[in-house]
Amino acid sequence: MSSLDQQANSIFAGRVVRKDLVRKVKVGANVPVFVLEYLLGKYCATDDPAAIDAGLRVVNATLADNFVRPDEANKAQSMVREKGRHILIDKVKVRYLSDDDKYWAELLNFGHRYIHIPERYVRDYDRLLMGGVWAQIEIHHRYDDEARGKRSPFWIEEIKPIQLASFDLSEYREGRRQFSTDDWIDLLIRSIGLEPAYFDRRLKLLFLVRLIPLCEQNYNLVELGPRGTGKSYAYQELSPYAILMTGPTTVANLFYNMASGKIGLVGLWDAIAFDEVADLQKMPKEVVTTLKTYCESGTFARGKEALSGTASIALFGNTNQPVEVMVRSSHLFIPMPDVIREDMAFLDRIHFYIPGWEIPKMRVEFFTDHYGFIVDYLAEALRELRRHNFTEIIDRHFALGAHLNARDVKAVRKTVSGLVKLIYPDGVITKSELAELVELAIEGRRRVKEQLKKMGSFEYHQTSFSYIDNETREERFVGVPEEGGRNLIATDPLAPGSVYVASVDDQGKVGLYRLEVGMASGTGKLRIAGGIEGSMKESIQRAFAYLQGHKVEMGIAQALDTTDFHVEAIDLLVNRIECDAGVALIVAIYSALKKQPVLPAMLILGDLSIQGNIKPVRSLSEPLQVGMDNGARRALIPTPNKRNFMDVSADIVERVDPIFYSDPLTAAMKALGMN
Repeated sequence: MSSLDQQANSIFAGRVVRKDLVRKVKVGANVPVFVLEYLLGKYCATDDPAAIDAGLRVVNATLADNFVRPDEANKAQSMVREKGRHILIDKVKVRYLSDDDKYWAELLNFGHRYIHIPERYVRDYDRLLMGGVWAQIEIHHRYDDEARGKRSPFWIEEIKPIQLASFDLSEYREGRRQFSTDDWIDLLIRSIGLEPAYFDRRLKLLFLVRLIPLCEQNYNLVELGPRGTGKSYAYQELSPYAILMTGPTTVANLFYNMASGKIGLVGLWDAIAFDEVADLQKMPKEVVTTLKTYCESGTFARGKEALSGTASIALFGNTNQPVEVMVRSSHLFIPMPDVIREDMAFLDRIHFYIPGWEIPKMRVEFFTDHYGFIVDYLAEALRELRRHNFTEIIDRHFALGAHLNARDVKAVRKTVSGLVKLIYPDGVITKSELAELVELAIEGRRRVKEQLKKMGSFEYHQTSFSYIDNETREERFVGVPEEGGRNLIATDPLAPGSVYVASVDDQGKVGLYRLEVGMASGTGKLRIAGGIEGSMKESIQRAFAYLQGHKVEMGIAQALDTTDFHVEAIDLLVNRIECDAGVALIVAIYSALKKQPVLPAMLILGDLSIQGNIKPVRSLSEPLQVGMDNGARRALIPTPNKRNFMDVSADIVERVDPIFYSDPLTAAMKALGMN
């Protein structure tokens, strides 16, 4: 037995179990994990292989003889009648009926709702009245001679809870104090069935982030990554207080059923996880709208009722592309269904994005053979910790930077609070330990914000997240590992005929495209690739018509008349924001005909009318900010926008050189560096 196993068995005697034995029995027995762990802890708490084998035989025999399956209810009742008494493993609930002035027990799989129970058990195990507990129950069959109320032949003589009937948080915290931080993290990792020796510190912390919704109220988590990394395991096996949804749901089921007057899942569970989130494409828009409000404040309205819940929300999904491809060609929310992917207000409510591509696919050697907490004990600890609040713990040593808005601050605080509950449940944490958690929390939130910025909305452009040491006033900036690949505008010169163009719509959203013009011998026709629609297509056709009318003065008449032009536009942000690209088309065609590339890292802004009058962009700040964030170092800007340049932030002014133009030919000449 390793030193950590010995320590765990010594400090948490009866609260830990060998996880390899759980896996071995679970394969052939479809029973709750905590039932298995109770029996294994009772009969296999030893290192002696012979004793373990004997214990496993007892466990399997006990399950065969005493565990009641729902389809065997009549058989079990008949057995109790014939034998007079029997020991069952079942879930027992208790309710008080005022008509009888009596407590009645219900055995879930045994299939009987009126079973006599001694009142001492109700007093000793209050969870019997709050959803019930799994227990080993000795039940007798005898004549009911009580004159009042209902009659029942079944009597409970003894209850031995399998699930925890009570939990002492102070005992749990005291046990934690006797472990080093590294050993405690390893014990938690083993408790979820994994062997920590195979994972580095960062991966261990990411595994623990998956558990935050179980210990932090109203926490919103998303994890997108490859298949087979165990994303939803915690919500299936680790807690009886979490539910895993595997398909679309309704407002009535999730929030409140106005017909029955009953609250939905958010009022019944501590955490609700949506597995295979792409399958939620068919989910009604009303669900997303209500969920958006709930994820912000924990409240929602149905009919005349304003209600609240504390359930956390976790979204899990699979990626179909390497992260490098998603970063380069789109954004990291692409695997989400359209009903969520396009709703930036909803995505902004996510507190942490786990980079699922960093987590390896589960292999047999990753599963631990050592001791970990009995899952029911860990689940009770996490549930009890939901009542406590550590969101202010950051303030002991740090302040958050200026780029974090109110939602960002809330997300970081809740993540740090959840990690403290998991790793430092007594709140005793050093400055360096707190810094580690703050950095991880900031990274997880920044990953969300970076994607919102890439989707083209200027309101999310501030992503230089940082935290400040209260003592030294040193400011430390936190990046995301994958952000290095997000520059979409190349610093090297493009091929002749290719340009970058951006514009902003009336809602402040930015479209960013690479416009490519190809040439072939022909008669001066313009062929526009599929995918270019609406106002963007109109601006391109308008610009080509202008070229046809001014080809002589621009010195390209012969080349234009003997060439066909093929135009394609690549949506770099993949946000489907249409872009005014008239000037960009003229520059691209001029570049292609002259066989000369435009200046490197240049972004073209502006459009033109059919007569060639320059149309300024609605606003400079948004497209320049997005362009700068994605690698632009110079911008071709309509002269009418010169007065707006004073509104541009100093950061952009320092990093993006403006080149102003007043007519299409000047724009083309300046873009190629010829003027």
